[in-house]
Amino acid sequence: MPKLHINVDHIATIRQARLTTEPDPVYAALMAEQAGADGITIHLREDRRHIQDRDLALCRQMVQTRLNLEMAATDQMTEIALNQKPDICTLVPEKREEVTTEGGLDVKAAQEKLRQIMPALKKAGIRVSLFIDPEKEQIDLAAQLGADDVELHTGEYANATGPAELSQLVRLAQAASYAHGLGLQVNAGHGLTYFNVTPVAAIPEVAELNIGHSIISRATYVGIDQAVREMITLLAKARA
Repeated sequence: MPKLHINVDHIATIRQARLTTEPDPVYAALMAEQAGADGITIHLREDRRHIQDRDLALCRQMVQTRLNLEMAATDQMTEIALNQKPDICTLVPEKREEVTTEGGLDVKAAQEKLRQIMPALKKAGIRVSLFIDPEKEQIDLAAQLGADDVELHTGEYANATGPAELSQLVRLAQAASYAHGLGLQVNAGHGLTYFNVTPVAAIPEVAELNIGHSIISRATYVGIDQAVREMITLLAKARA
């Protein structure tokens, strides 16, 4: 079954609403690991709206599985990544005015900067993933630039209804197959929930899912341990 990375950004969002010390996303990350998560994902945004530098540093020290740092393709974030050395860096688009990431990274537009950043990260032993829309051109460029992984943006699938949902699922499946054929590890994420994750998890080339909001939302009712275990059960059934 695909591996499950838990994004704990929204634990930090609750904390930052009061600018206090709780709830602690690092503690949530450790609880998620104990429940069976294969990795932890955090997005250190340039405006520090949720995850803080302190969270990254402590997660690097304490996470026992894999730490995935989502970050903008900037010199400042690259310096932070090289200092903290997460297991994987996922380069994502970032706009200050957005509530959450609205789409995949435009690799064509960003390729000059990516040619500077990606080799430095890879030289430091950090795996590099590009968060992209499920489009052939973006996948081709990711492979040409030397990405290890692509994370397919599942937002359009998550927002679709009726026949459009199936169309978006087919789009994801075709993109996953194509990327896998180029030697890229295929991950997926954004907007996935307990109700729509199964078809994506069933795509054979998808190796890893990054899920945050839905699991953290469920955890407010049943706790992190049960919320994570319920998602793991769904992923296992999807490949059964």
